[in-house]
Amino acid sequence: MDLKVVIEGNTQIINIPDSLLTEADDYFEMMDNSMEKGYQMSQYWVEKPDTFQRCQIAADKLLTALHTHNENTYTLMGAYILSRLPDTKIVALSSSGDMNEHNIDDIDMEF
Repeated sequence: MDLKVVIEGNTQIINIPDSLLTEADDYFEMMDNSMEKGYQMSQYWVEKPDTFQRCQIAADKLLTALHTHNENTYTLMGAYILSRLPDTKIVALSSSGDMNEHNIDDIDMEF
C-alpha cells in the first residue's frame, strides 16, 4: 500500500507492506498504551489523545524519521497511521515544529 507524504510541497511515496499492518500490531498496541497516559503535543499536554491525535503523533515521528533517513521507522509510523485510519491517502506534514498542524486526510489532494 502506498502512502503519499507531503512536506513543504515536496511529495514522497512510502510503500507500506500490507503484512506490516498486522505483523506490527503488538507494537502499535504498545504505542496506544503509552499514549493512553497522555502526551505532550508540541505546546499542549493532551490527557487522552484521540485516534486522529495519535496519528498526528505518529506522523511527527514519521517526519523525524524521514529527515534522518530511518526507513524502518518511517515505514512503521506510516503503517501505524494506516492501521488506525485505514482510509488515509495523504499525510501533509508541517515543518513548523507544531505536530498539531500535521494533516491526515482520506482525500488525495494535489500539491
